[in-house]
Amino acid sequence: METHMIFETHAHYDDEAFEADQEEILNSMQECGIGRIVNACASIESLKDTELLMEKYPFVYGAFGIHPDDADKMTQETLDEIRKLCQLPKAVAVGEIGLDYYWHKEEAEHELQKKMFRAQMEIAREQKMPFMIHSREAAKDTLDIVKDYVRGGMYGGIIHCFSYAKEMAREYLDMGLYLGIGGVITFKNAKKLKEVVEYAPLSQIVLETDSPYLSPEPNRGKRNDSRNLIFVAREIAQIKGITEEEVIAVTEENAEKLLLSSSRTSVRLGA
Repeated sequence: METHMIFETHAHYDDEAFEADQEEILNSMQECGIGRIVNACASIESLKDTELLMEKYPFVYGAFGIHPDDADKMTQETLDEIRKLCQLPKAVAVGEIGLDYYWHKEEAEHELQKKMFRAQMEIAREQKMPFMIHSREAAKDTLDIVKDYVRGGMYGGIIHCFSYAKEMAREYLDMGLYLGIGGVITFKNAKKLKEVVEYAPLSQIVLETDSPYLSPEPNRGKRNDSRNLIFVAREIAQIKGITEEEVIAVTEENAEKLLLSSSRTSVRLGA
């Protein structure tokens, strides 16, 4: 019988929260049922750090991109660096990219974020890679930009840490995209997200932690890591009335198909 392992699609092991024991934690992953991990870049510094993690650990892959919080630090040189890193054999996506209006309230900030989001979506299209989207308090603008690109043809993507309602989930699912589901699904007050998970087909869900953030129950409030994904799989299984083994197997297949497949084809809206 084939053994399936959890595929962690979004973590930040280059974060300073892991400075003291990064090696110890990553070396324990395989025996804890974690098969593969995507380390997602956020800052400009994390581009190099993620490349080093990929080189050191056979099961760690990289997503290269800059988080909207750092849009004002980006230059043409940054975009060129992302493009170059996307050509590495273990680079699997452009991310995490998108829009975040939670801390950034000024229109000028929003415009700059949109410009850098589009520039990185261009790289994803050009490199024939999926994208990983971060969207906070920016539902409409994110959807408009993603729709615009998918309409012209993209290579799939994940809406990381999905946090909007079922209606918004439908928009992304109809585009053939995946929803990244993590620790928040285990929170008692996550009614909206539980409805989304119940509604979304398992074939369009992937597992993620966003480590070191968003630890699931029973470890809420503590530093998160990929070993906690079993609690996420368990909660999804409960919501959908299936086994956690099925959740692990199907989400692993989903992530492999999107992130590791060399036969990835372009998806177009309405195609």
